[in-house]
Amino acid sequence: MLEKKFYANGQKIHDLTGDRLTYFFKNGKIKAEGKYVDEKMEAEWMFYRETGQLWVVGNFKNNMKHGSWIRYDKNGQTEYHENFENNKVIKQKK
Repeated sequence: MLEKKFYANGQKIHDLTGDRLTYFFKNGKIKAEGKYVDEKMEAEWMFYRETGQLWVVGNFKNNMKHGSWIRYDKNGQTEYHENFENNKVIKQKK
């Protein structure tokens, strides 16, 4: 997963410090960041648009979507909020 280290322009693609993994866009802004343990995404991750604006906040367990996932539109308003269990959406009860 972390084989390629740099974009053609020399910008780092990712940085792993301790158990924190950060991915970057070609322009150097943060693309995604979160906990990375035993080569797996864990706990809360944050994903950003290339502008730097927050796009998605989601949780992983053993590299699979697990728990709350919230996606924001370009105005910062919630587009949707879903809950996952082992990479599958849990149907919301009405």
